[in-house]
Amino acid sequence: MSPTRLSTVVLDARDAHELAGFYARLLGYEVRAEEPDWVLIGPPDGGTGLAFQTEPEYVPPVWPTRTPGDQQMMLHLDIQVDDLAGEVERAVGLGATPHDHQPQDDVRVLLDPSGHPFCLWREEQGV
Repeated sequence: MSPTRLSTVVLDARDAHELAGFYARLLGYEVRAEEPDWVLIGPPDGGTGLAFQTEPEYVPPVWPTRTPGDQQMMLHLDIQVDDLAGEVERAVGLGATPHDHQPQDDVRVLLDPSGHPFCLWREEQGV
């Protein structure tokens, strides 16, 4: 086993507390630590966390990239769900926005309140 392990993924945001609250509600995570411009959330039973850092110069990514020079998406979160339509509706109720581009039937691309794309997906039956 490697002596290193991934502990946290950090996302920049216009407002770290707002985005942390969105993902905590979406994922059922709890706040582990917070500072004025930084918040760490994670699953109640432990595991890899998500942190959010306020970045005054934050620019939302553009996906798919359409114009050279656009702020490109650096990463996105894939979140597995059992009820795709129901979880999309819940995520929208929490502040997400469905993206115009939907590349697959079993995946829905949404934008979080800071404009980061994320995917809700369900495993196809019989696969």
